[in-house]
Amino acid sequence: MATDVPSADLSADLTDLAKACGVSTTFTDWQGEQTSVPAATVTAVLGAMGLDVSGREAIAQALHEVKLRPWRRVLPPVVVTREGRAHHVPVHVPHGDPVDVHVELEGGDGWAPLRQVDRWIDPVDVDGRLTGRATFEVPDDLPLGWHVLKARTPTGEAHCPLVVTPDVLELPPTLQSGRSWGYQAQLYSVRSQRSWGVGDLADLAELTAIAADQGAGWVLVNPLAAAQPVPPMEASPYLPTTRRFVNPVYLRVEDVREVAYLSPADRALVEELAERVRPADLDPGEIDRDATWAAKKQALEVVHAHGRSPAREAAFQRYAASEEPGLTGFATWCALAERFGLPAADWPAEAASPQAVQDSGLAAELAERIEFHRWLQWQCDEQLRWAQDAATSPGTGPGIVHDLAVGVHPDGADVWSLGDALARGVTVGAPPDAFNQQGQDWSQPPWRPDRLAELAYAPFRDMVRTILRHAGGLRVDHVIGLFRLWWIPQGAAPSAGTYVTLDHEALIGILALEAHRAGAVLVGEDLGTVEPWVRDYLADRGILGSAVLWFEYDGEHPKAPEAFRELALASVTVHDLPPTAGYLAQEHVALRDRLGLLTRPVQEERARDAAEQERILGLVRDRGLLAEGADEQSTVEALHRYLTLSPSLLVGVSLVDAVGDRRTQNQPGTSDEYPNWRMPLTGPDGKVVLLDDLAGDPRVQSLARAVTEGLRL
Repeated sequence: MATDVPSADLSADLTDLAKACGVSTTFTDWQGEQTSVPAATVTAVLGAMGLDVSGREAIAQALHEVKLRPWRRVLPPVVVTREGRAHHVPVHVPHGDPVDVHVELEGGDGWAPLRQVDRWIDPVDVDGRLTGRATFEVPDDLPLGWHVLKARTPTGEAHCPLVVTPDVLELPPTLQSGRSWGYQAQLYSVRSQRSWGVGDLADLAELTAIAADQGAGWVLVNPLAAAQPVPPMEASPYLPTTRRFVNPVYLRVEDVREVAYLSPADRALVEELAERVRPADLDPGEIDRDATWAAKKQALEVVHAHGRSPAREAAFQRYAASEEPGLTGFATWCALAERFGLPAADWPAEAASPQAVQDSGLAAELAERIEFHRWLQWQCDEQLRWAQDAATSPGTGPGIVHDLAVGVHPDGADVWSLGDALARGVTVGAPPDAFNQQGQDWSQPPWRPDRLAELAYAPFRDMVRTILRHAGGLRVDHVIGLFRLWWIPQGAAPSAGTYVTLDHEALIGILALEAHRAGAVLVGEDLGTVEPWVRDYLADRGILGSAVLWFEYDGEHPKAPEAFRELALASVTVHDLPPTAGYLAQEHVALRDRLGLLTRPVQEERARDAAEQERILGLVRDRGLLAEGADEQSTVEALHRYLTLSPSLLVGVSLVDAVGDRRTQNQPGTSDEYPNWRMPLTGPDGKVVLLDDLAGDPRVQSLARAVTEGLRL
């Protein structure tokens, strides 16, 4: 779309159009200044929503069309409401026509008529036809669920989903009896003697058992979402190709049931492939996902070719049916990536979209590879179920808590398969702030709010539902992204973006409904610039926030632990900070200095950092938890004991802190300059720590006892 509005001044129509579409024309920056958004940004963002804003007449026409959108529909595309609350629904019919509206309950459990509310609204001329609006009330006693609204008029019937969501998401039973602690881990880094160079789902099951023995109730893992099936595999778990399906690099090949029926020669081949990528010398160097996946894929192809029994085939078909149509779309993209490579922009026309693949016959040609990738997801689902069963069998907590990334890779499966549900020509990021004064561009395409609503939020619901199939909880990274996102026109600086609002009532409601059905707890990562009302809203809906010890301030002073929020996951550190041992040693300052990321002289940065650390350490000493001159391990334990003085429901212990690791997993502001998301778990001596060693590691045991005892006091 051209953007020929000549200046940064916004016309009245452009301002009104932006407002109607949830696009901000002003915002408050990190220094509290009101900032105007340039017209070029506004038009680029509106263009990414599919609107023609190529000139003043086009803008006026687009505004007219946006205003008429609801009037052209009998019912809204979807209605999302809360349990126990009445809700008014607009119904549009030719002026003077009668209309009856009723709701059909999910599962065919009955229906109920809706009462019309006496509310007059002047009719509107829609394409030369006078259209009226009647208002109907959804009663406050409907059960939770995905129901259907139906409206009957003399000319036909219209319908739309009616989603009744929890007013407040209740805590799962395992958390209703008191506070709980758990490990926070990057699964790929947690390797055992049997894993193939990358921590896998069998390792996850073992880790949950170790955690339970030490008094923990859960394990929070990095997003396990799928990356590219061809090299180079994206290392960042926060830039997946899809957020719905799992990266099969996490499969334990030997745990696939059909391995037991392989011929001796094929079993020997599987073992030989495993030995190629097992780090026999426990090299603390970078994790090589590409080597691991090459070996695993070859082994899994051997297993898949063996076939399966009728009972296993029936189980596979039941799984596949529960995940369609998304499963086949994702598997097709994987098969196309194998055939044509990436980027997808280089694919031929017959592979450009799901419909093109069907029409061209390419889907039939790739049927065997599509089936293989569907089967891989079934195996991931089975091994996730086994891991969650192992995690919950002690009955001590919710088990596995998954992590939901903000978005997806711009050249990934979701972008290919979801069509215009994701906006093109823009990316998601963050405006300038005190820590990133140039702003941030995360390269991810955002949801289009209008299309997401028109699709009745099905892509969002299906994604959440799949992730929660075998989970006790879900952490939502950058949860403010369900309220608003910073859109950046492609090619522009991050500072040249603007905020686009989403229907948080619908998104949070659907998230809560799916969590309720799964019996899961929700945690929103609400760090950074988040308006206080957002945190209050999430708490009112029963969603926990996040509290990081180093960031919890009341103005210029650190908060006392008693002032932390009760509905929160509190931790000393997170994955975007170095392990606490490294943080205390200021290794993050040294790293940023080496990479040229500091904006101040290194000595000044060290002095500021030391002062910030001392503010917290002084409070810990004041509580009698830390002696002067204490060593590193004692300091790490004291910080965690201090955290247990808070009322926060969940207390997170980073596994890197338990073993004394110093190396950061992710250095914000870098890509190739630092090996982000590639570090295996290591101890204070820099040597690899295997999962097999955790249960008997004195340092791990000591920190676990400190946290367990602290929560009992």
